[in-house]
This record gives sequence, C-alpha cells and structure tokens, in this order.
Amino acid sequence: MTGALLGKKLGMTSIYTDSGEQIPCTVVQAGPCPIVQLKTSDNDGYNSVQLGFENIPERKTNKPLKGHFAKAGIEPVRYLKEFRDLQIDLAIGEFLKVDQFRKGDKVRVTSNSKGKGFQGVVRRHHFSGVGMTTHGQSDRARHPGSIGSSSYPSRVFKGLRMAGRMGGKPATIRNLEIVDIIPEQNVILLKGNVPGYKNTLLVIVKQ
Repeated sequence: MTGALLGKKLGMTSIYTDSGEQIPCTVVQAGPCPIVQLKTSDNDGYNSVQLGFENIPERKTNKPLKGHFAKAGIEPVRYLKEFRDLQIDLAIGEFLKVDQFRKGDKVRVTSNSKGKGFQGVVRRHHFSGVGMTTHGQSDRARHPGSIGSSSYPSRVFKGLRMAGRMGGKPATIRNLEIVDIIPEQNVILLKGNVPGYKNTLLVIVKQ
C-alpha cells in the first residue's frame, strides 16, 4: 500500500474540462492525518500505521486515549484507523497529507452508506411487484409474492430477499479517479460519487 488517508465528504460539485465536458465530482477533505502509532512484525506480529483525523477538545477524550495521544505527541483526534503494510518514511507525530496523491491516481473509498430505514422489496431489491391488479386482487402490487413451498422444503431458505433494513452499512467504491487536488485546503476532488451523507468519514486508499 503506497498511500492512504482519512477524510470526510463535504458535498458534490461539477468541473469542466478544457473541451467543455462536465465532470460530477465529490469534494473530500482529506487529512491532514497525524501518525499516532507504528506497529512492526517484531513487536506486534504485523506491520501497520495508525492514523488519526479531526481534532477534538481534550475534555472529550478518556484517560487511556489521552495517554495514547500524549505518547505520540499529538492533539486528541476523533477518529483512529489502522492501515496494514502502508509504506511511509515518516515518524510518529508527523502528518500524512494530500500531497501523497497525484491528479489522475485511482483510489478506493470506503464509508457507511446512507441509512434508509425499513424498506420493502420493491425499493430494497428492485422487485417489479407481483400479481395482477384485476380479478379481485388490488392491494398486492408491491408485495414479494411466495417465499417458499409448503410441502417441500417446508421452510424458507436463508438469504431470501425480503423487506428489511436498507443501507447504513460499510460500502466501498473502487477505481475512483482523482480529478484535482487543492493542497493548501487539504481537498481532493473525486470523479463521481461516494457512499454516505455529508461529513461521513471516508477511508481513502491508493490502488
């Protein structure tokens, strides 16, 4: 792994190329991320880098984390995330910034998708609806229909698509192109959209 950052989704915008093409972009505040801890295979059994993101007041931090941040010599942060086998030449207390990426790089972004609450099968699984709305049947257009046979196998198979909670789960989008970078504002413009609401935490990894 040659590059990684934590960030948050600020919203969406559009930019235009020299040829006049409109490109929808997601505006992401990426970093700066302090290096909080370095783990090695000799001491911990694996290699990883722990990054932090978004400073918070010290009063919002519990005592174990206060000691953890004091040992690293950084201010308390809201988020901590480990990245295995991240190749860096920096020490604890230094910062990773957007300058590790270049315009045109491809990244994968992971975040929690938007929670939609309890939804039926038409919205959740794109069912078309079953049955005719004639012959006395007028109120089952958005129902899933039969979910199994009665005599055999006399049960409902696991994993059957049914109504339930929709969204609010980790989702990853791969091969997102970096359209532009604004280093002085710690901002990256990604082509297309990413999961989640505004201010959702994003995990950005260079592919």
